Amino acid sequence: MDGHSDIRHGGCLCGAIRFEAVGQPGNPHACSCESCRRHTGAPSVGWVEYPSAMLRWTGPGGAPAVYRSSDYSSRAFCPHCGSSLGAIDDAPTVALLIGAFDEHRDPALRPDGHSFEDGRPAWWPDGAGTAG
Repeated sequence: MDGHSDIRHGGCLCGAIRFEAVGQPGNPHACSCESCRRHTGAPSVGWVEYPSAMLRWTGPGGAPAVYRSSDYSSRAFCPHCGSSLGAIDDAPTVALLIGAFDEHRDPALRPDGHSFEDGRPAWWPDGAGTAG
């Protein structure tokens, strides 16, 4: 990961869990599945994915705590403040919540699809992004 200029940073509410992700984020999308809704308390959430080797936990709290949420994935969160950070899949992939990035308005993080769109509230705007 050294020497790479395309690094994005983020972390939890209290700052104990921090990360840096190297390279372009993959699969930027929104999701409205029940697991995502319950993990975050939000009606829909935005995600991006990175290969595990391109992510480093850098904060004083080390790696996040995890909860095994399915047969293939664990949800990551800060054990101190409870902030949801993402999902660590059994495949060598880490999915990070867009809201956990310091620069969450980065155009490379903009969702271009919507998983489980049928779970989206009726009042949620059409499309992957938000209105306006």
